[in-house]
Amino acid sequence: MLLLPALILLGLFSLAPIVYGAYLSLHRWDGFNPPVFIGGANYIKLLSDQIAREALSNTAIFAAGVVVAKNVLALAMALAINHALRAHVFFRTAMFLPVTFSIVVTGILWTWFYSPVFGLFNELLRGIGLADWTRSWLSDDGTALFSVMVVDIWKWTGLHMVIYLAGLQTIPEEVLAAAKIDGAGFWRILWKIILPLLAPITFINVLMAMSGAFVRSFDLVQVMTSGGPNHATEVVLTLMVTEAFAFGNLGYATAMGYALALIVTIISAVYLWYARGGGNKY
Repeated sequence: MLLLPALILLGLFSLAPIVYGAYLSLHRWDGFNPPVFIGGANYIKLLSDQIAREALSNTAIFAAGVVVAKNVLALAMALAINHALRAHVFFRTAMFLPVTFSIVVTGILWTWFYSPVFGLFNELLRGIGLADWTRSWLSDDGTALFSVMVVDIWKWTGLHMVIYLAGLQTIPEEVLAAAKIDGAGFWRILWKIILPLLAPITFINVLMAMSGAFVRSFDLVQVMTSGGPNHATEVVLTLMVTEAFAFGNLGYATAMGYALALIVTIISAVYLWYARGGGNKY
């Protein structure tokens, strides 16, 4: 009886929408007229939709790039800060600060930085004699997606750094000191001691980064490029919103969401299985 109110809320606001969404994904619906049952036609359409395949490819590239970059940079920053005892608090705060910024503010700010007219990056390139390298970063098909990825990495690396830093501070100093006495250098200590002891922290950070890259990439892309140019930065979530609210294909957009959920579930399950293998019980 004590759990009943929470279970009712969970059913109404979590389970019921999931079930109803699965129902809608099997229908053609514009949001106004009654849904028309079409079976798996929406899912079949996904297989032949060139834009949907491009959006899925962009999502995969986005996720792979930011997951690797966030974790590598975050670990490097945590290692550096962990040794900078005097400036420890200052650098930790400075690097964590972007995490506190609104995504809309972050997107607008970096859009100005990328501006081909008065943008900071082009001005820096001109200032160091590399004017030929200047470009319209968010309007170029070849650089737009990677430019957005840089912003996402900049914003969230500080969060992962703090988690790595907390893990580093749990490693006994006696273990590191003993390794140094035995003649181990920095890289051997890193590979043989630090990384194995940080394995549970790495597991959490990779899982967080991966889930965020796949299912929370909408807002930054929408603010900076709206999926353009020519769908170069289109991810599954922005395409879902376009199909649902611009074209009125709510059933098709729902099918995209469930297809993405299935892909993320499979990737997460494989990652969990791999991470828990070999005696690593996190």
